[in-house]
Amino acid sequence: MDNVIVVASGKGGTGKSTVCICLSVALVKKGKRVLLIDCDCGMRGLDIMLDIEQDILFDASDAVCGNCTFAEAIYGSRHNKNLFLMAAPFDAENELSPSVFKQLVDSVKTAFDYVIIDSPAGISSGFVTAAAPADRALIVTNAEPTGVRGGLKVRKKLEALGIKNLRLVINRFDRKMFKKLGFYEDLDAVIDAAQTQLIALVPFSIEISVIMQRGAAGLENSSALAVFDRLADRLEGKRVPLLFG
Repeated sequence: MDNVIVVASGKGGTGKSTVCICLSVALVKKGKRVLLIDCDCGMRGLDIMLDIEQDILFDASDAVCGNCTFAEAIYGSRHNKNLFLMAAPFDAENELSPSVFKQLVDSVKTAFDYVIIDSPAGISSGFVTAAAPADRALIVTNAEPTGVRGGLKVRKKLEALGIKNLRLVINRFDRKMFKKLGFYEDLDAVIDAAQTQLIALVPFSIEISVIMQRGAAGLENSSALAVFDRLADRLEGKRVPLLFG
C-alpha cells in the first residue's frame, strides 16, 4: 500500500497543517498507527497542535546527525494512542536534503500504517525535500484564485518529481461566502482550475481552529471533523460519498 503521503499547498494560510492533524486523528480512530513528520523547518507547529511542545528534545536533523536514534526523535501524542510526531528543526539552516530525508522516512515507515508529511507551503527546496519519499500527495487549497493557482503549481511540480497519485482537498469552504464572492461559477470550476480530482471538501469551522490551537486534537469534537473520517476512508480505497458538514 502507498502509505507515505505528503500534504502540500501552493500558498500559506490554507490550513494544510490542520488537515494533516485532523486526517491523522481520523486514521488513528480507525485503528491505524500513524507517524506525522513536520517538514516546515524554522516554522514548525504540529508539536503545539498535538500538545507535546514541551516534550520535544530531538528533531529530524538530530536523528540523521547522530545526536539521537531515529526512535528517540519520535514522540507520542498525549491524547491519541498510535499517533506519533517527528518534529522539524527549529532552524531553517538544518533543513534536510531530499535524499537524506527519503532515507530517514524509508527507515521508519515500516513501523507505521501511514506516514503523513506536512510540507512547507510553496515549491521551494523544503517542499522538494518533503515530497522526496512520498508515494502520493494531497494538495490543500481554499476556493479562491491565488490558492487554486498555487495548488496547480504544486501539482505540476509533484508530477515532475514523479508523484502521480494526487488528490485535491478544498479546505475552509463556506458556501455563502463562495457564492457571494463569485470567483468561480461552482465547485466544478474550482476543481477544473486545480486540474486535480477532489477527495475532500472541508467546511470552514472556527471550532477546528480552536481545537488545534488548544492542542486538543482528538479530545474535542466538531461536526466538521466527520469530513476527515470520510477522507480517511477514501484514502483506504473505500467508496464513500463526499461529506460536507
